[in-house]
Amino acid sequence: MELLRKVFLTAVAVFILAYLLPGITVTSFGYAFIVALVLGLLRVLVKPLLVLLTLPVTMLTFGLFLLVINASIVILADKLIDNFAVSSFGYAIIFSILLSIVQSILFGLFKDNRE
Repeated sequence: MELLRKVFLTAVAVFILAYLLPGITVTSFGYAFIVALVLGLLRVLVKPLLVLLTLPVTMLTFGLFLLVINASIVILADKLIDNFAVSSFGYAIIFSILLSIVQSILFGLFKDNRE
């Protein structure tokens, strides 16, 4: 249930950012949900490998190269999903930064208080 809540909130964040950022397009909330699922899967399956392969560069840039990795994952999601478009790598970086911020806010607002 927690995973579904996080995917739904991520879809809300994707939908909001697609509305606010001119370089990001998603055609409907349903596709925003699919984008959230695909981004989650890519973060679990692809990101650890990319981080491992680029560890020296990441260390040299004091972790800033992780922004490039996150943007690359957004671009990969763009290539995998037809109704999701990112116009440039710069917008992918901005989108990934803002997505993390909006997710943090939404996860904080709608956290499960049963613990």
